[in-house]
Amino acid sequence: MPISWNEIRHNAIQFSREWATETREEAEAKSFWDEFFQVFGIRRRTVASFEEPVKKITGDYGYIDLFWPGVLIVEHKSLGKDLGKAGSQAFRYIQDLARDETRRKDIPRYLIVSDFARIALHDLEPEDASDLPLLDQSRVATTEFALADFHRYVHTFAFIPGYKQHRFKEQDPINIEAAVILGELHDALEAGGYTGDHLERFLVRILFCLFAEDTGIFERESFRLYLVNRTAPDGSDLGIHLARLFEILNTPPDRRQRNLDETLATLPYVNGDLFNEHLGFADFNRAMRDALLACCAKDWSRISPAIFGSLFQSIMETKERRQIGAHYTSERDILKVVRSLFLDDLRAEFATRKADRSTGRLARLEEFHRKLCGLRFLDPACGCGNFLVITYRELRAIELDTLLELHGKQTEMTLDDITRLSQVDVDQFYGIEIGEWPSRIAEVALWLMDHQMNLKVSEAFGQLYQRLPLKKSPHIHCANALQLDWKTVLPPEQCSYVLGNPPFIGKTWLTPAQRNDIALVCGDLKNSGLLDYVTGWYFKAAEYIAGTGVVVGFVSTNSITQGEQVGILWNELFNRYRLKIHIAHRAFPWVSEARGKAHVHVIIIGFANFDGTNKRIFDYQGEIASVSVVRNISPYLIEGSDTVVLSRPKPISRVSEMSNGSKPVDGGFLLFTDEEKEQFLTKNPAAAPFVLPFVGSEEFINGIRRWCLWLVDAPPGLIRSIPDVMTRIEGVRRTRLQSRDLQTQKNAAHPSLFAYNRQPQTNYLAIPEVSSERRSYIPIGFLTPSVISSNKIQVVAEATPYHFGVLTSAMHMAWMRQVCGRLESRYSYSAKLVYNNFPWPENPTAKQRQAIETAAQNVLDVRAKFLGSAGGPPADLGGSPKSLVSTGEATLLSPDLGRAAQDSRPAARAPRTSTLADLYDPLSMPPALVRAHADLDRAVDVAYRPQPFESERTRVEHLFALYEKLTAPLLPAAKAKRSHSRP
Repeated sequence: MPISWNEIRHNAIQFSREWATETREEAEAKSFWDEFFQVFGIRRRTVASFEEPVKKITGDYGYIDLFWPGVLIVEHKSLGKDLGKAGSQAFRYIQDLARDETRRKDIPRYLIVSDFARIALHDLEPEDASDLPLLDQSRVATTEFALADFHRYVHTFAFIPGYKQHRFKEQDPINIEAAVILGELHDALEAGGYTGDHLERFLVRILFCLFAEDTGIFERESFRLYLVNRTAPDGSDLGIHLARLFEILNTPPDRRQRNLDETLATLPYVNGDLFNEHLGFADFNRAMRDALLACCAKDWSRISPAIFGSLFQSIMETKERRQIGAHYTSERDILKVVRSLFLDDLRAEFATRKADRSTGRLARLEEFHRKLCGLRFLDPACGCGNFLVITYRELRAIELDTLLELHGKQTEMTLDDITRLSQVDVDQFYGIEIGEWPSRIAEVALWLMDHQMNLKVSEAFGQLYQRLPLKKSPHIHCANALQLDWKTVLPPEQCSYVLGNPPFIGKTWLTPAQRNDIALVCGDLKNSGLLDYVTGWYFKAAEYIAGTGVVVGFVSTNSITQGEQVGILWNELFNRYRLKIHIAHRAFPWVSEARGKAHVHVIIIGFANFDGTNKRIFDYQGEIASVSVVRNISPYLIEGSDTVVLSRPKPISRVSEMSNGSKPVDGGFLLFTDEEKEQFLTKNPAAAPFVLPFVGSEEFINGIRRWCLWLVDAPPGLIRSIPDVMTRIEGVRRTRLQSRDLQTQKNAAHPSLFAYNRQPQTNYLAIPEVSSERRSYIPIGFLTPSVISSNKIQVVAEATPYHFGVLTSAMHMAWMRQVCGRLESRYSYSAKLVYNNFPWPENPTAKQRQAIETAAQNVLDVRAKFLGSAGGPPADLGGSPKSLVSTGEATLLSPDLGRAAQDSRPAARAPRTSTLADLYDPLSMPPALVRAHADLDRAVDVAYRPQPFESERTRVEHLFALYEKLTAPLLPAAKAKRSHSRP
């Protein structure tokens, strides 16, 4: 009987390790092939001979390096030689055998060529026993691999030990298509009434079997062949056979029946946790059986368990909601958390101990190994376990390096030795996940990674090492993490690190249940309804780590370091829980690697309940990160104090106040599109003086024309004389009376006016409330009193070019990006949060102020060359001086131009001119405008300090230092400074 495949794999690992450094063909080739055959339990001399002579077409003789008549030819070369030429030489020997009538029976099916480091197997595979081999090299099936991977390819040499040969087709790597197939199988089972927990556990077992037969846990293709050979084509008995197979995987070999099916008998005893629960039979049909066999045709060994779970989490959703890969997180981004949280420190510690040459070196390495075995990790939003799997892989890798340093020079290492030494295991990992399916997937993904890492241990020590049956299990709890007490999962005094990627759900999209979760963890915290869902994990983690040395690392959307959330969240975390931020990865794109990509800008925050000295900030330029070691990290992820910016009713600097524009609250009765305005004035020309341009953020930036009925100074008699005006006013009154808001109901008493009139009586500066995050600068500009700004415009009355210059500078834009809120990903400018807290230059000199005004006017002048109406001559701003604002700038929304457009149809068909959206698009921004803004930026920078600012982050850090200085007298008396160290 042939030796078992497990023994063959074990021998292959030892063989690869022993021959890893050999290079000399003449000296060692024969020994190499003698031991190669011993891998399969065969004595070479019983089947094959060296230097077999074969007569060539020229009449002289060649010599085959190794020859097994009718089976195999081997050609061996020295390290680095061309294996292609060696293969051609072997093919010529076959042709020589074919020409010799007496030797045709000796023509082999297989060719092997090697240079020690590489092995290539060529399978000529005749169509039937009487045919000659295929001598066309282009039709030969070839498998080539590195010597170190020999154990992964031993099944391709099944002909040597005498196992029944199956043609193993080249399998496609597992991909989204396979996930879709499995998803369709899930849907078909669910549609047939096989649902709930049983369905999810059933699919998890299927996934394990698919992976197991491609990674050596099962014999190669044993699962697929069992399905093909033992189940009916119509699928009618497939569910019963699978239930039997699962039962065998849960039964130790000594308790199995002796007359068991031979395929089932080869299956290992896996683990009661995975296969112990009895599941009901799943009823299959032909299509469902075909779908399962299609999954078997994929190569599941090529998928990393790190993304295994996420790839299949989404297949459990209904087809309408399914988007494969929507949560398929790249290992690159997960490693950003893992490395900065603990991995880099562990690697550095290992390097230090490895480099130690003192007498205590081994003891210190053993101490480090014990430390690795004692680490415990909790992911309280683990999903399918991506973070835990990556962490486990990296921890096992460090352990392996440590064991090699401690024991790698030993010539003999038994399996018991390896089992005793390799102690890092999956039971060091804990997770909380609300969904049953992903929580089960997380368990399996950790077991699969465990198997892959065991193979690396096998390769390193020359012994096949498998942890079967699985004696230890990860601790994955299916529960709502915001309702569960984490201490019941893992007591905090036993925990080392908390990490993960809590849900990205903004406050606007929370379900009632999720709002209740946030209320539960926040208690009576004021304005907690403004918080995103992810903040719930911050509060739970803060409570969990109180008084411990546990460090937490979470991926979050950058919304929790911007806008109002900063004050609400971080004030509480700093003051109640005494947290300190240790690690900050500033915003970078978190990109999925699969179809349905989720592109989100995220940050990573590492925090703890103690202070430290190695605080680091990571800044990204594409894939490149620069790291700064800083004294303290502020909640805005810059170097600075723990101060937060709160909404403020008045500016902290001596500047004009900013307010919202006017708000109609009119049900649309006071507003017009271009077409509606034209129709209205055609019927009611007397109303023309009271129809004025009306702009919000979108209209201002994109040059969209809208109009409003502005009756502030309209004579009552004139109003009553125009029926259409009266009809619209009545519509406003009804709309306001029907509102649930009491103030809106009161405003029904004056329906001819906007509910809130904040229109300046002079030229004013307009800042859109919402603007694209793609722009380097928010497009701002001047408007006349006859252009009515909506409440989506922030207004500064009586502003000068100096105010325009500072507010449109890189300094203010940097502050805005750091402090403002977001509408989706767009900037949401706020007077109370951004403008009122902005530190303006302190006492700029006359020269500095003049430089800013000159540069600001230049920006306006450059813009004027591109801006304008869609026809008609430029109009001025009603006599505003040139020093205030460019004439061309004002034409954008001048009411005079509106009337000109109304009366001149050809003008309406004139070529479209540029808008502020065009000018500030980063791809179409005119070079002259880019230069003008750069000049303005430098002028404003000098008003802050003479030294240039190297980056946006340095600008923000400078501004926050000024902010603290300006607000210090306004803040309550400082509390006693906290002083505590890591427990």
